[in-house]
Amino acid sequence: MIGMLTISKFARVTVAVVFGLSLFALAQGPAAGTPAAAPPNAPSAAAAAAAQATGTKVGTINIELAIFTCNEGRRDAEALSKKFEPKQNELKASADELDSMQKQLTAQQDKLNDESRDKLVKQIEAKKKSYDRATQDAQEDFQNQQGEIGNKVLTKMAPLIVKYASDNGYGMILDTSQQWPRGPVIWYGPAVDITQPVVDAYNVQSGVPAPAAGSTAAKPVKPASSTPASKPAAPATKPPATTPPKQ
Repeated sequence: MIGMLTISKFARVTVAVVFGLSLFALAQGPAAGTPAAAPPNAPSAAAAAAAQATGTKVGTINIELAIFTCNEGRRDAEALSKKFEPKQNELKASADELDSMQKQLTAQQDKLNDESRDKLVKQIEAKKKSYDRATQDAQEDFQNQQGEIGNKVLTKMAPLIVKYASDNGYGMILDTSQQWPRGPVIWYGPAVDITQPVVDAYNVQSGVPAPAAGSTAAKPVKPASSTPASKPAAPATKPPATTPPKQ
């Protein structure tokens, strides 16, 4: 499964700015050799340019899917996944150690005196606290770097999307990355979706070759955990399986 980027509020602002500037630049069409500079009122100018669009068709695109299925996005996501493999293994080892301590407590709690039992409970609680903190830090680091990949690709893909829409008579493109009601689109058919054509065009533009067959994209940092044979009577609890929250 592809590790999809969940576009944060900040990233959605980036989407708006990138598309606004792309549309403005397309509408203005600076002369050859003249650098395209975005004036202070670029967002409002972009809105005015959008109002002049002559296309009447409505299309959809899954921005997140486009970012992470294009060759460049897949390549960088796979590199990120490999980068986090040591941390993934480290978290799994910590989860296994914590699980072993919990099983030990469950098996020996009737044989331990109060002092020994309390000592083991405190060790489990400290271990779990450290584990939870390390997992959260790893998840946030992963998401931040995944977001950087997404924004880098989007910055270069946005002008291509705008041009594709303009060349093919689209007056509106809706993002379907988030399903309704979190997203704006209740229903759409495949005939109006431009995700794959945009990905194909971006692959040609970027010149990045397709990743090798069988390669895997980045996945959220998520340690494997096992279920104890019986629930320990101690306050310590089994570490939850963790998945980066959707935003």
